[in-house]
Amino acid sequence: MKIKNLIYALLIIGFGAFITYRILENKKNSENTKDKSDKKSPIKVNGIVVKPQTFDNNLSLSGSIEANEQVEIRSEVSGIVESINFKEGSNVNKGQLLFKVNDSELRAQLSQTTTKEKLAAENERRAKLLLQKEAISQEEYDIARAEYASAKAQSQLIKAQIAKTSVRAPFSGKIGLRSISPGTYITPTVLVAKLVNIEKVKISFSIPEKYASQVKMGSVIDINVSGSTKKYTARIYAIEPEVEVTTRTLQIRAIADNIDGKLFPGTFADVKLPLNTINDAIVVPTEAIVPVQDGKKVFISNMGKAKEVMVEATTRTDSSILILSGLNAGDTLITSGVMSLKDEAPIKVKVKL
Repeated sequence: MKIKNLIYALLIIGFGAFITYRILENKKNSENTKDKSDKKSPIKVNGIVVKPQTFDNNLSLSGSIEANEQVEIRSEVSGIVESINFKEGSNVNKGQLLFKVNDSELRAQLSQTTTKEKLAAENERRAKLLLQKEAISQEEYDIARAEYASAKAQSQLIKAQIAKTSVRAPFSGKIGLRSISPGTYITPTVLVAKLVNIEKVKISFSIPEKYASQVKMGSVIDINVSGSTKKYTARIYAIEPEVEVTTRTLQIRAIADNIDGKLFPGTFADVKLPLNTINDAIVVPTEAIVPVQDGKKVFISNMGKAKEVMVEATTRTDSSILILSGLNAGDTLITSGVMSLKDEAPIKVKVKL
């Protein structure tokens, strides 16, 4: 019995010694790992020395191209189309006859009213002579004069309706595809064709309200359109007098020559709007910027470690961004690996000249 208890005691002591040994070993390994972590090699990154430079502050925007003048051609009167005097897709001149609506019924009415007008004019003349001889009263003469005025107005009305049967171009331009043929019964609701003037085109675009005070009438902008490498210029000629409340933007319109006809109304245009030229500007590569919840940040090198710096940025180009505050000339800006960097991380910077 004593031997059995002795064996149990030895087993318990041995098991306790094993557990103590494992605890001490794990603690030792943890300390070694921590020491190795503390002695981790610096992260190799690229960087540049921030230098002030001249910056042309341009705003990149999207705009839409519109015809200089555009109108839907319709008839003001109903009737049968008698003739069409234009070719689809051709150029027409201001005042050119586009199509004619049959006016035979109106001319018959005009003949009738002309006869009535002549009779009323003769009655008015006679009544005037009789009034001078006091053969009729002033009231009878006034009636005769009113009948003459009414007949004359009726004739003028019918003449105006006859004039409307000849539809002419309100301005010079290119006419589109027609939707009628000779013999079509037309009403004012029927769209005949569209007439556009694209010798010049308008470019409409909007800018954020914070730039409103920097835009000037007569400023020249650059525009590009999809599918073309040619650059066009336009001149600002109109600025909306108030900011759109819902979008907080200001609408602007410019006009450009379109002699080659390559700018089509309805298409989008990339607009580059010059604002001002900044001397001693801090401009950094876009890859150095890290978006965060409260704004934007960058990393600079500070005594062999990465230092996180919040910056205020504004105008962006394809490859760079203008910094308003947060960076100073002479700072070493980290430009690679910024998404994985942490504040105070050891770094080794290779500065690009």
